[in-house]
Amino acid sequence: PSPIHGQGLFAAEPLSPGQLIGVYDGPVVEEDGAHVLWIENEAGDGWTGFDGRNEMRFLNHSDEPNAEMDGLHCYSLARIPRGAEITIDYGWNDA
Repeated sequence: PSPIHGQGLFAAEPLSPGQLIGVYDGPVVEEDGAHVLWIENEAGDGWTGFDGRNEMRFLNHSDEPNAEMDGLHCYSLARIPRGAEITIDYGWNDA
């Protein structure tokens, strides 16, 4: 359980800045859902949704995230201690 929302993703071991945490995995979808990650295409003129099927789907939002997505890959932004929740910025304020 996460103190932020529902389930969360927590570090099983300490993570170093820039370390690969995991790869978001799931089928391509056209509709939004609870665990859909939207990735902007390389041309910057469209988005592709991926419906998470692995543990990465439990990443929660933070205005001060400790990780970031690069496509489907998630990397730590800072040292993340064992047991800490891993968070990303969902980009809600980017619009």
